[in-house]
Amino acid sequence: MSGRIECRHNPGASNMRHHFGDFLDRDGSYWTIVPNRERYAHRIDDVPEASADIIITTIGKEDENWARVLAFPNLVELTLHEPTTEQLTAIGAMQSIKRLRITHARPQTLDFIRPMRGVEELVLEYVSGFSDLSPLGALPNLRALHMENLRRVSSFSGLAGAASLKYLAIYGTTDWEQPIDDFEFLCGLPQLEVFALWQAKCRAPYPAMLPAIHLRRLKKLRIHRSYLATDEFALLEEALSGVEGAAWGPFETVARSQIPLPADDARAGLSDDVIRANHPEVSLHYNGQRFIGDPASQWFEFTGRAAGRVKCSSPAAEAKCLQKSQLYDGMKQRARALVERERAA
Repeated sequence: MSGRIECRHNPGASNMRHHFGDFLDRDGSYWTIVPNRERYAHRIDDVPEASADIIITTIGKEDENWARVLAFPNLVELTLHEPTTEQLTAIGAMQSIKRLRITHARPQTLDFIRPMRGVEELVLEYVSGFSDLSPLGALPNLRALHMENLRRVSSFSGLAGAASLKYLAIYGTTDWEQPIDDFEFLCGLPQLEVFALWQAKCRAPYPAMLPAIHLRRLKKLRIHRSYLATDEFALLEEALSGVEGAAWGPFETVARSQIPLPADDARAGLSDDVIRANHPEVSLHYNGQRFIGDPASQWFEFTGRAAGRVKCSSPAAEAKCLQKSQLYDGMKQRARALVERERAA
């Protein structure tokens, strides 16, 4: 056998199941870990012990031969799905690991990760039992971190000091919002280029997002307009002017249903590449069809948590949007002064 291989297995023969897809933003070079849907193709099963050809594998509580993973000299990527305490404790000795994913686990601490100084990409999905993230902040080579549904975590101060971190995503779930005590930890992430929040809520009062002003290398921000208070979005617009995703405005138009793009519409004759680049309002389906929002189902959704909405066809829509726009402009003026003072300090 020549070259190195990945530990592969027929997914249909596995009892492991995972219901969610790949939430990693794979634009750029931040993530090389295999997508979620491919994890089961790398089960350890009956791979020969100490095989030098294995570079990727997956283990869990059902694997009797899981300890063989400790002897793979060239292993760089490891997924632990529903791991045992013994498995979590053992992986700390694996210095070759660069990409690590842990799902559905309840360790009381993340100290077992601290010795894994070579880890560059880390995914924690449905991992609870701990509240201290400082072992992650101590990883000198960590450059991409995705955390989802960390039920006992609300303070992210332990991440401060992750000087190499370029990508950070903090996710809740559709039925549970990830609480975040404050955003002071952003001051300790000087290399951050991508910051994403999904289904999250902030406990700190305004100006909670002011630490974002220190993200001088930030390129992309992904925060839905409903997660923070309205004045926090105005603050982010002023603090992160020019950053992709840091422009919400006082409201957006949202269609609750779609209709096929009419054949006589000018956009019908454009190429898919042009549509993707210049017309985000047009949805491209896998079968080649194109859809747009149904005008009869359109609403103005206002920026900010619980900020409300109004149907576009409502007689009150114009006045309501004007009122929200004036309020938002005032918030931006206040935020601009705050940002100027912070930068001058």
